[in-house]
Amino acid sequence: MGEELKPMVSVREFDPDRDRERVEAVERICEVGPSGKLSLFTDMLGDPICRVRHSPAFLMLVAEIGEEVVGMIRGCIKTVTCGKRLSRNGKHNANNTKHVPVYTKVAYILGLRVSPNQRRMGIGLKLVHRMEAWFRDNGAEYSYMATENDNLASVKLFTDKCGYSKFRTPSILVNPVFAHRARVSPKVTIISLSPSDAEVLYRRRFATTEFFPRDIDSVLKNKLSLGTFLAVPGGSYSAETWPGPDLFLSDPPKSWALVSVWNSKEVFTLEVRGASRVKRTLAKTTRVVDRALPWLRVPSIPDLFRPFGFHFMYGLGGEGPDAAKMVKALCGFAHNLAMEKGCRVVATEVSPNEPLRSGIPHWKMLSCDEDLWCMKRLGEDYSDGSVGDWTKSQPGMSIFVDPREV
Repeated sequence: MGEELKPMVSVREFDPDRDRERVEAVERICEVGPSGKLSLFTDMLGDPICRVRHSPAFLMLVAEIGEEVVGMIRGCIKTVTCGKRLSRNGKHNANNTKHVPVYTKVAYILGLRVSPNQRRMGIGLKLVHRMEAWFRDNGAEYSYMATENDNLASVKLFTDKCGYSKFRTPSILVNPVFAHRARVSPKVTIISLSPSDAEVLYRRRFATTEFFPRDIDSVLKNKLSLGTFLAVPGGSYSAETWPGPDLFLSDPPKSWALVSVWNSKEVFTLEVRGASRVKRTLAKTTRVVDRALPWLRVPSIPDLFRPFGFHFMYGLGGEGPDAAKMVKALCGFAHNLAMEKGCRVVATEVSPNEPLRSGIPHWKMLSCDEDLWCMKRLGEDYSDGSVGDWTKSQPGMSIFVDPREV
């Protein structure tokens, strides 16, 4: 008998009018999580490109066999900080030496899906290669992806077949939104900053943080960004006495912190499936008690078994010995904002070495201690001699997670 012919797989750009329903069908059958256990489902609210749409440049590809969509992949490109170098303002004055960011053009792969009955046919590999070709054509020097550390199939595809290396292991910290308001220390004052003031603070203090986006102004001005909030010791500043970023940075308080909040609820919703009736009942009981007796501050489990939205905290940073306490106050403020907006969790993602991590409240059962980022160098030329090959660099204390790609 002759050798069985493999079906012809074609890859092309996503067409919203033609492909939306077929892409959503593939998404539904590609559940995240092991069979028979809790699984996380994503509803993109009718917009399959929603998770990359707000990036500076993006593309979605689909794989077809005949008229059937059997896979898809999304990608985006941006310019971010990949390292830092010394710069001197003045030829002979060592006191003017400071670190400035080194930028590179980096691409991000997300949302790779292949129909379960069409796997082990090289479709995922073909989609990745086509996406990388687009990255190169648009000047990206690096490509990276994120996955769960225990997603062995995904890790094997990228590291064994696509030439990626394990790069960073940030932590996704998730805190439920309770029916009662979180306490915010009266010793801390929280000031809402304008996007322009926030931009100055970020560029002056955090531009050398790894993955800091050079277009931070676009992020802060995006309609999904609900604001940037600055925490300072009570009595130092208020909204009425805020002097602006320049004067603030010239004489800052002993400790301070800031965070920005992104409204992911308007982009997509999540849903936990596979929970037993007992687990659902226990969770509901905690919510009933919390609503009926809010003064007890019972740590209730939100209803994650129906579609829910969340807020994402990004650009978290601070200075001073009490910066972690300032962060805790900001997280309480963010919890109350999420409660007002009808969200059920608040999430953030930080480096495992993040010094302010102790100030971020989270539930371990909802969080992921080791998300895995894998990276590949696409070009032969390095972005800057002071950095070299970014894929071989050591992790820094902090990392900037762009909310546009969450």
